[in-house]
Parts: sequence; structure tokens; C-alpha cells
Amino acid sequence: MEQSIKPAPPTAAPPDPVLAELLQSVVDTALAIFGAEASSILLLDTAADEMVFEAVSGQGQDFLVGSRFPGGRGIAGWVAASGEPMVVDDLRDNPSFDRSLAQSTGYVPNALMAAPLVHGERILGVLEVLDPSPGARSALSELDVLALFARQAAVALQVLLPRAPEPISADTRTRDELRRLLSEARDLLGE
Repeated sequence: MEQSIKPAPPTAAPPDPVLAELLQSVVDTALAIFGAEASSILLLDTAADEMVFEAVSGQGQDFLVGSRFPGGRGIAGWVAASGEPMVVDDLRDNPSFDRSLAQSTGYVPNALMAAPLVHGERILGVLEVLDPSPGARSALSELDVLALFARQAAVALQVLLPRAPEPISADTRTRDELRRLLSEARDLLGE
């Protein structure tokens, strides 16, 4: 059975504007830093066992937000299930890559980097960077930067998502954690 992306239902609730802006900022920044063709954040919908495109920059940004695909599929599914980041320089040789799923989006990447969005013990989703510039591929420092972006997004998601099991208020501790993560990202980038 071929798995494909399901478009967002026309009756889908509009996203929280603060959350949407924050996630869009993360994918826009990742796209620019890695010189990539596309970047996306996919969140887990555990009730439906699906992953949902919540923010997209670059290829697919005009139509993928809100689209869904089966939870255990592709590299994003593997990263979400394992909680481990992954860098793949050549997707043709990777058994986790679901080519038919990628084709259903209208864009088939050659390489990607993906990191889980983890907060505490909970995996919230995955940050992907598709076709990063050749200089970014497989470099440990670049994967570290991607992991920092993923941690930032996860902290913010935990703060903003109403469905979080243990809501965290946007108090001083949370703001300090976000500032610390931004500082780490700047240090890694040499800024």
C-alpha cells in the first residue's frame, strides 16, 4: 500500500499564531544557516498516529503546512521513534527513506538532516533540513547546531502547546533557558 501525504482538511483549526510564528522562525533560520532547499517541523499527533507539518520553509512551504503522513514512516518517523538525530548524505542508499512519501510532497531530496524535538522524556516531533549545502552535510558541528534548534523549538512547544501533559508557564526560567540555547547556537556559529 502506497503511503502519501494527506492534505490539511479544509476545516482544520487555525494554528495558534504565536506558535506558528515561532516554528516558522525556526525553520526559516535553519534554511538560511544550512543553505538548504527546505526545512520543516513535523509534530507528532499520537492520537491519530500521524506526523503533521506545522512549519515549512523553502520547497513545499505553500502547501505542506497542516498536511499529515503516517507516524512511523520515513526518516522523520525513525527520528521520532528513536529520539536520535540523523544525517543522510545520499538518500538513495538509505532504507529508512520513503521515496513514495517524498514524491507525494512534490519534492524528493537527495540529502537531509533531522533532529528530534525532545523536552524531558517526551518527543514532540522532528526538525528536518532537506538538501543542506555540501559544506553542512555530516559535519558534527552542523548537527550540533541543528540539535540546538530542535531543543529551542521543543522548549517553546512545551510552553505554548495547550495539549502538553505538564504545562510550563512562560516564566523567567523558561525565558532564561531559551536565552541560554540561543547563546549556545551563537557560540557554535562563531558569532
